[in-house]
Amino acid sequence: MSASRRRGTTDELGPDEPDPERDGPDGADLLAALLDGMDAALCAFDADGVVTHWNREAERILGWTAAEAVGRRGFAGWAVRTADAEDVEARLMTAMQAPGRQVHEFALLTKDGGRVLVRTQSAAVHGPDGKPAGVYCAFSEVHTQIDLERSIALSEALFEDASWGVVLVDADLRPAVVNAHAARALGTGRTAVLGRPLGDLLSQGVEELESALTHVLAEGAPPAPAEMWVSVRTAEGEKRRCWRSGFLRLASPLAEEPVPLGVGWLFQDVTEAKQTEQEAALLRFRTNQLHRAARAAAECEDPGEAATVHLDFSLAGFADHALIDRVAGGPVTDGDRDGDGPPVRLVRAADTPSGAPGPSLLVGKAELPVRYAEGHPALQCVERAGSVRASAGVSDAERAREWALGRQWPEDAVHALCAVLRSRGRTLGVVTFLRGAGRSQFERADAVYAEDVAVRIAAALDLAGPAGPVRER
Repeated sequence: MSASRRRGTTDELGPDEPDPERDGPDGADLLAALLDGMDAALCAFDADGVVTHWNREAERILGWTAAEAVGRRGFAGWAVRTADAEDVEARLMTAMQAPGRQVHEFALLTKDGGRVLVRTQSAAVHGPDGKPAGVYCAFSEVHTQIDLERSIALSEALFEDASWGVVLVDADLRPAVVNAHAARALGTGRTAVLGRPLGDLLSQGVEELESALTHVLAEGAPPAPAEMWVSVRTAEGEKRRCWRSGFLRLASPLAEEPVPLGVGWLFQDVTEAKQTEQEAALLRFRTNQLHRAARAAAECEDPGEAATVHLDFSLAGFADHALIDRVAGGPVTDGDRDGDGPPVRLVRAADTPSGAPGPSLLVGKAELPVRYAEGHPALQCVERAGSVRASAGVSDAERAREWALGRQWPEDAVHALCAVLRSRGRTLGVVTFLRGAGRSQFERADAVYAEDVAVRIAAALDLAGPAGPVRER
């Protein structure tokens, strides 16, 4: 326990002695309790350099008890080597005349003869007359102080210079502290984020994020980072991003039982890497499908059946429906498209079942042209000898249904991609891929894949022979 060499010194260094008639602890008891409850080691000297106070943390670090320390003059011969005592005491006592606190580092001796490097903060204690009455000295082991400083420096660096987002989320799942990187990722300022629900910042993915934060509060940090796709609300509109996130449960170090203060959320934007990874995986899958289709088609005796095999393999993960239309009357040469002859008509050659899943079927033996209106995407595809993309572009289900039926497609189609069937410099027809409302529009990369499939289908149809004589003028 902390102790005082004499009552008078205690009066000078601590609060005035209370009235003995009043209830409650007196000034000496209160001062002793405060000193012993400190996390830092503390000792005090009077104006003559005599130790007047020594708390439990000082006893823990050096091993000297309060009874052994209080009353000694300086540290010489017991807490400091004799050779170093004069320098140490001079540095400590200069705090009586210096303004503010003085910081020093030196080695102290433990009771068992060991040495401990400590960092001290010392300052003058003034008496009732305002004159220096002594010095107090708070000290801690240097490595402990360095660990604390590193922790503080790390916290400041994370919230200022970190190259990834750092957000402290309170127990109500609202941002309490946000670093500059995270604020930029959220599309707003650092102070504008504070205290706002995550739903105000994210339009998609907020449920998954809040579920993760709630789990961390209840169960602790997950064993590995999690990748989350979110849509961020910004002044320029919504942006789809993928964040690789790590979570840490924060607990108060001052409470006897762990009291959750919130969650530390660290994240990095890995959108480009994930998109590249997904594109590579999709390319591998489509390449494998083309390879498998080619091997299966090679076993077909009927070239028309080989064309449907290519069509069926291409649908996996790509489209919901597909159909093949051949040019009525035979292939079209490039000169035919530039002439003034009758318009090209198409005959349905194969399609996938629209009601239930199943393999593509060869149809159109009657050679009846499909009733495509002028400007139909399939006719445009033939005229251009290139791919054409089309979309219903409406959210109303009934209008989308009318759009599909008006183009002679299954009623659930909302996105279309037509790829021309070319072989030996001639146009044989068109293959059309259709997607429902649950899929995204066809992109340029989809058109490239469709063209690869079309080349294989065209080769099979060319081998099967024309439906009629070659159109020549």
